[in-house]
Amino acid sequence: MSNQQNVTTMVEYKPFALPAPMDASFDAADVAEDLEGLELSFPRVKIPGGGVPQFKMPGEDPDHPTYVGEIEGIILYNHSANACWPEGSEYDDNTPPQCQSMDGKQGYGDPGLLCEACGNNQFGSSGKGKLCKNMRMLYILQDGAYMPLQLALPPTSIKPYKNFVNMAFALRNRPVYGSLVKITLKPVSSNGFDYSVAVFNRVRDFAGEELAAVKTYAEGFRKMVKEMLEQRAQAHMEAAANIVQTVDDPLELPDNDGHFAVGLLDGERELMPA
Repeated sequence: MSNQQNVTTMVEYKPFALPAPMDASFDAADVAEDLEGLELSFPRVKIPGGGVPQFKMPGEDPDHPTYVGEIEGIILYNHSANACWPEGSEYDDNTPPQCQSMDGKQGYGDPGLLCEACGNNQFGSSGKGKLCKNMRMLYILQDGAYMPLQLALPPTSIKPYKNFVNMAFALRNRPVYGSLVKITLKPVSSNGFDYSVAVFNRVRDFAGEELAAVKTYAEGFRKMVKEMLEQRAQAHMEAAANIVQTVDDPLELPDNDGHFAVGLLDGERELMPA
């Protein structure tokens, strides 16, 4: 009779690599000087239309994008965001939104109302849907990356994300940065429209020193993003006030040094099912 032995297959454990400090050969002041006058933005991941089950990744050459089937990383922070485009221009990438909200609560632009009370944010304002597009912005840090990715979840992916957060984190009393997650796309067809819905899975939980390091990094990042969003909201509020003031003032042509910049809320637009 042969002896039987239980064999346990060991899976190699790989700690998550958080961003390292800047290379000592570079000066932070030099980088700051390069960015002077520019608005820092995160690399944006796009969910293609037509039910394509792959993410369109950002890169140096926009004419030759890279597509991947999954994204694995830490959701450092997430928040609501709304945007409303002029009717007929909602799918034009060259047209900025007429009204947008950095936090999904207060709109800036036209009409620039509280989102909860705004008529554009009510079902039925555009057929069976809304004129205003409700999104969820995710900031995802990949293993070994220096800058988090930004993924704008469209309305059809918000409910799956909410269910995932409730089951994987809220019910276990853990913050969303407490685990490594994987995000994929599932093709869906509805009322003649093909689109993709985000699917979320928990890969593993962080613990011990690794969790402590992730917690410290995530808390610092959250503070930075909140301050950035507050500054952008303040800029939009001041811009709206200037527009009102300009309407009341006599028309004056600006000189050659006059410039006008429109801030576009990070987020994707796509054809939504009816």
